[in-house]
Amino acid sequence: MRAESETDPAAAHELWAAGRDELVRSHPASPVAPERRDGYAGLRHRPYDAGLRFVLPVDPDVEPQRLEVPTATDGIVPFELVGRLHLPMGDLDVWWLDSYGGGVFVPIKDASAGQATYGGGRYLLDTVKGADLGGSVHEGLVIDLNFAYNPSCAYDPAWTCPLAPPGNNLGVEVAAGELVPSAH
Repeated sequence: MRAESETDPAAAHELWAAGRDELVRSHPASPVAPERRDGYAGLRHRPYDAGLRFVLPVDPDVEPQRLEVPTATDGIVPFELVGRLHLPMGDLDVWWLDSYGGGVFVPIKDASAGQATYGGGRYLLDTVKGADLGGSVHEGLVIDLNFAYNPSCAYDPAWTCPLAPPGNNLGVEVAAGELVPSAH
C-alpha cells in the first residue's frame, strides 16, 4: 500500500478501505462478534479528498510526557510523546508506543466526534499494526486524514482502546476518513 499511496493516493485509499472492510468482516480477531457479522453492512467513509494529504516534519520541540493507558488484556500500555505535527487545521501530538516492539501512534479527535465519527476519536497512524503511509519520526511522516479509522472499541465496548489525549484534539471538523460504524 505504501508504494501505491505515493503514486495514486486515491487508489491506495480505495484498496485500504476494501482491506479494512474485509478485515472487520472476517478476521478472527475482528471487533465485530461472529454472530453479528452476517448483517454487517460494511464500513462507511467519506470520499477521498486530495487536499487532506500532507508530508510533514515531526517537530521534536516538545516537553517529555508519558501516557499510560490501562487495558483489559495487556495491562498498562506506555506511550512517550516524541513530537508534534503542524497541520493547517491544528497541531497533533506524535506518540511512541513503548511496547509490542515499538511504533508511532497518532490518534485524532475532531469536532465531528460523537456525531459523524466515533465519539472517542480515530487513529491516523499506528505503525505497530502497519497503519502508516511511510516516513519516520526523524524524516517526516505522510499524514493523510482520509485514512483516519475507527479503533476497535468503536464496534464493541468490550474492547479497550487508547483514545486521543488533549494534544490530539482538533477544534475543527475533519471531513475525511471512516464514519461512525452503522448498527451491526
